[in-house]
Amino acid sequence: MSQQSTAKVSLAVEIAGLRMKNPVMPASGTFGYGEEFAPYLDLNRLGAIVTKGLSLRPKAGNPTPRICETVSGMLNAIGLQNVGVDAFIEHKMPFLREINTPVIANFFGNTLEEYGEVARRLNEIPELAAVELNISCPNVKQGGIVFGTDPQAAHQAVDVVRKNLDKPLIVKLTPNVTDITVIARAVADAGADAVSCINTLTGMSIDVRRRKPKIANRTGGLSGPAIRPVAVRMVYQVVQAVAIPVIGVGGISSAEDALEFLIAGAQAVQVGTANFVDPDAMQQVIDGLERFCIEEGIADIRELIGSLEV
Repeated sequence: MSQQSTAKVSLAVEIAGLRMKNPVMPASGTFGYGEEFAPYLDLNRLGAIVTKGLSLRPKAGNPTPRICETVSGMLNAIGLQNVGVDAFIEHKMPFLREINTPVIANFFGNTLEEYGEVARRLNEIPELAAVELNISCPNVKQGGIVFGTDPQAAHQAVDVVRKNLDKPLIVKLTPNVTDITVIARAVADAGADAVSCINTLTGMSIDVRRRKPKIANRTGGLSGPAIRPVAVRMVYQVVQAVAIPVIGVGGISSAEDALEFLIAGAQAVQVGTANFVDPDAMQQVIDGLERFCIEEGIADIRELIGSLEV
């Protein structure tokens, strides 16, 4: 648990009206729906809980194998497997209502209509503190173009969601673009209250003995420590480009990792792959942030946000 000290350290942050006791939360897809991790850490200590991505209807995901380890990371092609928004409301929300931590529902769609409908249903859940919009999905009505790689498509998706949503809207950005700031500006202009970046980098790993891809989908999303320098760079760029808050994501497994993002300008962070390695990883990051502030004589962690000297 937290280091005992007479020093008073505030780890509290606020993003788009969402008040959090600390800036640490799980990255969507790495924490189930929250309940799965309840035996391993105190969910009430987290800044927020971010659910596995939700779609309009249940989704089975990709064939296996769909995860493999890589140097300093892993590839995954789960295929956004989930129970669907209706089952989430009926079967997952009852548990989440009992947790004294803000809940953020991540969701996605393959058409603008799906994005709008899922947003409408999530908006009707009073206990949801915010939603996180995944735009790293193909628009099946526009030849498979990924919403998040095209500024116009990204703007349209956010605009449709915004019209169906009163809650704070976080948009998760894909790094698989030429200039992430162009997409960040597009979603901010469409009404996003905050952005989280980055999602996984597209990668591939080959079994050289079998001469076959290690995952059935051939390619997958690369996550873990290997992508952290890329993520820190992109967070720094996005912070400079938009006025809305930025949540840093990518390869965080320690307080020092999280501090890189905060000092670069992120106002909160998400921990992903580290949760698979150690389900207690986020508590360790929180404890480490508190220790760092005590050691550095910092009374409020917000003093560190955007403190990078260049």
